[in-house]
Amino acid sequence: MAIDVTYTQARANLAKLWDEALSNREPIIIHRRGKEDMAMIPADELAGLMETAHLLRSPRNAERLLVALARSRQGEGQPQSLDDLKESIGFGEK
Repeated sequence: MAIDVTYTQARANLAKLWDEALSNREPIIIHRRGKEDMAMIPADELAGLMETAHLLRSPRNAERLLVALARSRQGEGQPQSLDDLKESIGFGEK
């Protein structure tokens, strides 16, 4: 659940809000009178969201990812080591 604060509260408690955003991974929504709201989230969370949006932008890729997710949730497939995966796609050392 996002945490809502005013601009004044955010300025007065920036370090505390920063730590809270990092520890609970929830966005902090900052409201400023007469301006658009802003969100404060950890940079790695933003990077993950941007990566996900990029991967889902292509309908074909989105379908492949959603099918893989559904298969994973049904218990299909087995985890592989990185070396096994490389070998299975032809990148393993011979």
